Formats: sequence, structure tokens, C-alpha cells
Amino acid sequence: MPSRSERSRTARPLRVHTVLYDGAEEQDFAGHVEVFGIVGEERLVQSFVTVDGPRRVTTSAGMEIVCRDAWSPRSADVVIVPGGGYGDGSGIQREIRRGTLPRALAAARRDGLLLGAVCTGTMLLAAAGLTAGRRCTTHHIALDDLRAQGGHVVGGRVVDDGDLVTCGGVTSGIDLGIWLLERFFGPDTALFAEEVLEYERRGIVNGT
Repeated sequence: MPSRSERSRTARPLRVHTVLYDGAEEQDFAGHVEVFGIVGEERLVQSFVTVDGPRRVTTSAGMEIVCRDAWSPRSADVVIVPGGGYGDGSGIQREIRRGTLPRALAAARRDGLLLGAVCTGTMLLAAAGLTAGRRCTTHHIALDDLRAQGGHVVGGRVVDDGDLVTCGGVTSGIDLGIWLLERFFGPDTALFAEEVLEYERRGIVNGT
């Protein structure tokens, strides 16, 4: 993972892919997307992607989001998976049962790629075998299942385990976004984002 000084010397912007799927929760991806948009495309470029390639995705509230970019984790520095409810009929459950996205996430893992998840999005990483033995968190309703699948659940609104960064429920995606700005661009950029959003980070970041 690039240090702050390394990132500041890199001409290429940070490339962030947010993975969408039918039933994804709006706030689970809106939080970090809004935060990242503050720094400008000369420093950070965002894409919405789906494992099925470019298509329209219908969110949990019925919004349609156009994902124009192909699934290409090798062209990303950060891949973030939002949650999509939990339990019977949820978007998360459908994707775990279908298996396509968990398999794609497992295959995406490589040196230099940071995988992140918001809320129950961590359970998709768990289904991919990416949280076993790793420090992580998710929405409180899924914590027991995350433990049962081998995740080392620890306290914290955001849990940073190096190339795996997860956060708790729904609005904690804002905190994840601000924390990643701090990791890549330094505390001044993170503080600037807080000022623009008129938002103060809650809880703690449990780091390595």
C-alpha cells in the first residue's frame, strides 16, 4: 500500500471502483462516493462497476444506477463493496447464493489492491474467503455470522487491516471514505472533507 508521501508523488490519480449489484443499499455506497468526490478527479477517479459488465443496477429502494465501466479489478487501486440488507430476500443473500460476485472478488485479490466493504458488504468478502483470520467488522446484525465464517471481529466503526478495510452499518461508509483519504492523501485532506460535508467522524478507527 502506498504511503502518504508515495501517493503525493504519484502523478496518476487513485482509482476507486465501487461494486454495485441489484439490491445494494443507497447509503452504503453514497457515503464514500460523496467523500471521494471532494478531492477532485486529478487526484481520485471513481467508477461504478458490476461483475456482469456494464448494465443498469436497481438499488434496494428502486433507483436505477447506470454502471458503464467493465469489471476490471486489475485497473483499480481500491475496490469497495457496499451492503445490500441482510437475511431472506436481500440483495446480499441473492449475490452470495448466486456466487458470481464472491468468486470474482476472490480472484481479484493481489498485491497493491485494497479491498473495502461497507456494512453487510463485508459478508460478500466473507463469502469470497477474504475475511478469514483477518480483523474486520460489519453491521451488528451480521457480526455472529462473520465470526462463524472465520473473521476476527474487532471493535471500531472502521477496521483497517492493511489491504482489507471494513466498516460497520450504513452511515459508517462516510467514515471509511474519510479514513481512506487520510491514508492516501494525509490528515489535511481528511479534515477538508469533514469541513465540506459538515461531518465529524464518529467512533474509532481500529488500525493495524
